[in-house]
Parts: sequence; C-alpha cells; structure tokens
Amino acid sequence: MSADQRRAQRRGRPVSHRRRPGFRGRRPLLALFLSAFLLVGVCAATGIAWEPRTAGDHRELSAPALTDARPGGSDDSAALLPAPADPVTPAPEEQSPGAKTPDPKDPGSGTDGPVHPTGALPFDMPQPAALRSGAAGKKLVFAHYFTPYPLSLDNVNADADYYTRNYLKPEGESGKHARYGGLLRDRPLPVQPKSGDWELANLRQEVRTARAAGIDGFTLDLLSLSGKNRERSNLLLEAASSVDPGFKIMLMPDMTSLNTDDPGVLADALAELGKAPAAHRLPDGRLVVSPFKAEEKSAAWWSRVIDILKSRHGVRTAFVPLFLDSGAHSGEFESISYGYSEWGSRSYVGQESSTRDVRRAHAAGKIWMQPVSVQDARPNQGIYDEAGNTATLRATWNRAIEDGADWVQLTTWNDYSEGSQFAPSLHNGHAYLDLSSYYLTRFKTGGWPKIVRDTLYLSSRTQFAAADPSGGQSLVMSLRKGSAAARDAVEVLSFLTAPASIRTAVGAAGEDHEAPAGLHSELLPLGAGARSAAVVRGGEAGARVELRYPVDRTVEVQDLQYHAATSGRS
Repeated sequence: MSADQRRAQRRGRPVSHRRRPGFRGRRPLLALFLSAFLLVGVCAATGIAWEPRTAGDHRELSAPALTDARPGGSDDSAALLPAPADPVTPAPEEQSPGAKTPDPKDPGSGTDGPVHPTGALPFDMPQPAALRSGAAGKKLVFAHYFTPYPLSLDNVNADADYYTRNYLKPEGESGKHARYGGLLRDRPLPVQPKSGDWELANLRQEVRTARAAGIDGFTLDLLSLSGKNRERSNLLLEAASSVDPGFKIMLMPDMTSLNTDDPGVLADALAELGKAPAAHRLPDGRLVVSPFKAEEKSAAWWSRVIDILKSRHGVRTAFVPLFLDSGAHSGEFESISYGYSEWGSRSYVGQESSTRDVRRAHAAGKIWMQPVSVQDARPNQGIYDEAGNTATLRATWNRAIEDGADWVQLTTWNDYSEGSQFAPSLHNGHAYLDLSSYYLTRFKTGGWPKIVRDTLYLSSRTQFAAADPSGGQSLVMSLRKGSAAARDAVEVLSFLTAPASIRTAVGAAGEDHEAPAGLHSELLPLGAGARSAAVVRGGEAGARVELRYPVDRTVEVQDLQYHAATSGRS
C-alpha cells in the first residue's frame, strides 16, 4: 500500500485498488445534484473512520470447485435488484421467551440468556456453559468485530438513519461513493432508538446475539489509538463484561491502519485495553494479542512490543499473529508466537491449503486460528469473490473441523464494506449466523448436532453476475484472481428429520426435488421474480422460506452479495 493510500485510509476515505478495464457500464454520475440535500446528514458519522482491506490483503488461491447436487443454470439476461430504497421497519430487540423486561434506566439490562426463538434452528443449541466446558471449551470461536459499523450510528429510526441516508444510497455522503454505487449494499438488522447510553446498549445486544450463536468472543479490530473507533473499542470491552464475564475480546491491532511506528506507543495502548476484564487472556494469565497483517512489521519490532508490555506494564503476552500469507512469514515469527492465523480466501475453492497451515503450526508447537467466511464483495475496490451461495461458509467450516484447527475466527462479524458479515443484517436476517451455529457446535463438541426440526435456508443473488448497472456507477466489480467462476444459482439448503420433497419456485418456474434426511444442497437456475421453497411430506406442506427481494431485470446499482433467508425465523 502506498503512502497516499494509507493517508486516504486514515482520513476515512475508501481506497480502490483494482478497476475493471475499459468502460463497461460507465455512465455520467448523478449524485452531485443531490449533494446539498444530503449535507445535513454527513455530520452524524463524524469521526467514523472506514478502513477497507486492500485488494492485496487477500491470498490468491485456486483449486477444483466443490460439487453440488445439481449444476446451476446460466442466463445471459440482466436480472437485477436496485439497492433497497423502501423504508425499513425497525426490528424489535431480540428477546427469548420468558426473559426479563429491560430496565429503561439500564440500557443493557435486557435478557442475558439465549436469544434464539423456539424452533429457529434445525437442532437444539447447547447452552453457553456446555460449549465452554471440557474439550468444547478449548475450541474457541471468535468473530471479527469492525468498529465502524455498529447496530446504529446515530440512534435514529432506520428509515432515516445514517446507513439509509448515506451508506446505502449512491448519492450518500455528498456523492463521494457514487462511482461505485454507494458505500454499502447491506446494513445491520435495524434496532429501535433508545434512551440513555444507546451505544453501550446496542453493543450489549451484539454480545448477546453472538453468545447465543455459540461464539466465545470478538476479535476487536483496533483501527486507531484515539477517536471514535477507540471509544467504541472501550465500550465493547465494557459491554462484554457487563453481559457475560465469559465472553472475551481478543485485541487485534490493525497494522494496515494504525498510525505508529513506535512499539512503545502500541504496547502502552494494548496494556491499557488489556486492563479490561473482558480482554482475552489464556488460563495462565497471558494477554492474547493477534495483530492483523502482522507481517507489516518485522518479528524484531513485535519482540520490542512484547518486551515493553512485560517490562513497563508487567503484562505477559500470548502472541498470535494473523498473516495475509502465513506460509511466507510464520517461520520468521516462530520464536515469539503462541500461535498463527491467516485472513484466508473468501471463495469455496482453494481451501485445501488450510490443511498445510494447520499441520505447519502444530508441528512448530503452535495453535492455529482458522478463518471461516461467508462471502466477500467490495464495491469501492471493484472486486469480489464467488462464494457459491453457502458453499464458502460450508467449505471453510469443514476445513476448520477436518483439519483440527484450535480456534476459529469468523471473518467477519460486521464488516459491511466487504460484504462479509455473519451478524444479523437487513438482507440476510439471521440466516448465516444460524447456519454457522450448526458447524460451530460440531467444531466444539466433536459430534454433529441431531436434526430435530425441518429447516430450510434459501440463498441467491438479486441479479445476474454479468449484469450491467444502468445508473451512474462507473466502477463495477470483477472477480478476484483465484476465485471460483461466477455462477447464477438459487440454493436450497435443507436440514430434514426425514426424507421429503422440496417444492421450489423461482419466478414462474416451479418444481419439486427429493431431499434426504440430514443436510442437503440443491442448486436451481437463477431467474427473475421471487424465490421460495417449502418442505412437503405425505402431501402436507411444512417449513417454508422466501427471499425478501425479488430478482428484477432492471437495476441501477451492482450488488453481487448473496441474500439469504431461513424458514426458522419469520
């Protein structure tokens, strides 16, 4: 990354590192006409730095694709869905049956118990205590928390908040994101405005949501040592300890963003953050520090950080560097590391390399933290990976399970600028997080959960991969090198207690397919219109799911994220 690009990142300006060649889809920008109208909203996010990953911050790998039940169909027509412009109805805060009523004087006093409504999952989720004890308690699962995108930026109703006004619209923030169709394509699942310390209350809600999914803690992306992102980091540490003392926050200084070359400055900041009860420590008391893109600094530089933490602050460290290329750098860091991790690939091909990484780490006596991901689509960088519906999520979880990873990091909990979120969102609801809980339970307990209720997960894009946006977007996304080829498919992922027929509708096309008991993936050709699926057994219809947004043949903005829904939640 150049010095100019780093300066742009620190100012919170998006940096594009790859453009599609030529002028495909370029049209005059329209957003400037609306800049004066939107100026009022800009101040609401003042101080929120947005630090995108670089296009180079992704390992380029290739391997044969996984095989699904049926090949996805192809269609050259341009069926696209514009970025949602309809008002968003805020969702009520999650609360389990029988939970206590929140105290309005304590914005975080809502339920500290599970937030899965009855029947949301195809299996019965173990209680947190069961997942944290014995062998299960040693297999830790963290989710990468990105501070620029909390549940709310301004405590305003979702139909008029900062996400809706400025991040989801191409003309938002005075048009500075117009060339790539707006900063984001999705947003956190909306929450109601709150009185009192609403930011802390919302962070507590995120902790409860993650804990209910079986997650042990967050890896906290430390983007800056001062300002709004640092303040939000402090609040997250407070939220975690107040909701659940067992929920841990792993400190992850982001070396693509932090503006310091002084190991003492970073050591002082880590020591201060490490005083929080929620800061993740090993049973022997060592503070876990896991820097993002650790190779940005030499092993000697990191040794200075570790030494200063010990000599100046009395803090012993368990160092778990996260590399963008572990194979090239782990050897250099071996003498100072407790374990290793990598950011990983975001396509379902090329995941076999994790076997080598785990074996290398274990041979050196280190733990391995495996990246698990849903997808990756970055409008501002003009790049995306083909996730293959839920194929990437399933492939990365299976690698963590089969290769014997010690820890897992979900990449990411809420980085909406990368389109990589597991957190409940407007376009996906809880689908990806609920699905992840199934694999998480297997990872921790060593046994696949018993399927006790029929549940369907439906996923597809709202446009064809080759479609051309008709609006003012001039930078469009192209596939990252090493990704699987783009595909246009609807996936029905079924969890069944017994064999059944699955009745599907994709636009005007309807058909049935037979699905066995257990987990089964079925691919259908993408078509215009609505997409739905239902379980039919003995002539009776059961669990049913429908995607919220239909596929349209006209679109103004390119959106290559997969949308998902589950029959387990209304």
